[in-house]
Amino acid sequence: MRASGLNWQGLMEQLQQALPHCEVTDQSLAYFKYPRRTVSLNLPVRMDDGSVRMFRAYRTVHSTSRGPSLGGVRLRAGVSAHECEVLAAIMTLKAAVADLPLGGAKGGIDVDPESISEHERQGLIRRYTSELVEFIGHHEDILAPDVGSDEQAMAWILDAYAENTGETTSGVVVGKPIPLGGSYGTKDARGRSAALVTGQVLEQAGRSLRRARAAVYGFGSVGRTAAQTLAAQGALVVAVSDQGGATYASGGLDIADLSAHRERTGSVRGHATDITLDELTELDVDVLLLAYDYGAIHAGNAHAVRADYVVEATNRAVLPEAERFLKDNGVTVIPDLIASLGGLVVNYLEWVQDASNFFWTEEEIEGAIDVRVNAALDEVLTFARTRRTDLRTAAYVVALNRLHDATVMRGVYP
Repeated sequence: MRASGLNWQGLMEQLQQALPHCEVTDQSLAYFKYPRRTVSLNLPVRMDDGSVRMFRAYRTVHSTSRGPSLGGVRLRAGVSAHECEVLAAIMTLKAAVADLPLGGAKGGIDVDPESISEHERQGLIRRYTSELVEFIGHHEDILAPDVGSDEQAMAWILDAYAENTGETTSGVVVGKPIPLGGSYGTKDARGRSAALVTGQVLEQAGRSLRRARAAVYGFGSVGRTAAQTLAAQGALVVAVSDQGGATYASGGLDIADLSAHRERTGSVRGHATDITLDELTELDVDVLLLAYDYGAIHAGNAHAVRADYVVEATNRAVLPEAERFLKDNGVTVIPDLIASLGGLVVNYLEWVQDASNFFWTEEEIEGAIDVRVNAALDEVLTFARTRRTDLRTAAYVVALNRLHDATVMRGVYP
């Protein structure tokens, strides 16, 4: 269900809803509809048993009209070139909504990271980087963490790039460890901003997060930070999930105690009342925050969603066919283009710091993230209110207009 919904058709259908409000031309639309390039790779890696295994991998650069491309590298079984192209296009839109001088990219390696050792993962990441070395760079295409990759993987990318080029260029990768030129705030930016955006959207609608009931689908770094931030704003986080299942408490979960339980046991299960993932998405809550991967809400389960607000703390968490149903039933979707913007903004700030070799404090980073996320949110909310559109359409309009301006000003070469 998830894979079938992540396609260009769904993206273009949503794009069409925004076009009547946009100042775009056939030329600027053509630049958006076709990624700049997609590279397909076959990566030979020597495994721990001495055998050589071949892995399929991809890197899509969708747009560079507003600046160098930036996007994550995901390690996930079944990842495809098409998946990378759709997610790269979403990154282009997100950067434009935030008015960042960046385009969108996405990479992927077809592997279940749990099925290989740490040594094998390192060899795979380094080989991937070496094969892409002619295509990436701090002024060309910047790599970032994604599903299945982390700051250690980014450190390997940085080192492999340096070994291949003969120079250490910190800005070729973001999401790095702080000793290697990483930034404060990287681990918390996406979850924290998703929760803060949720509070502001509710406030705009005359509601409050205080005592609001929330469920969080996905209790990784993003979901955990989002849950902590929601609770700090007075919300009752009544349910969370991870790959092992879900847990529920009608009076609200103690997030600190839950986090400690997960560290001890490896799962949120067993902390309170165990429920299934389906039962979590069906809870009668004010906010359902999605922090796992794309396609958590799809055509097969959208009818059971009872939340008033569904928040995409990760890209494409609600598939287009599901969003149509939710909209018709009065559910407000807070789209990834604004809800998960904090992660992209902190990546941009790390890139800027690496370029200048001047690094800010954690407080300065959080303030800079809030300024940019709030500016983007205000613009989207204002457009949605004045033109009476949903939030995704408003975000698309803001992004497409900026992409159009850049495309027209640059012209066509030769």
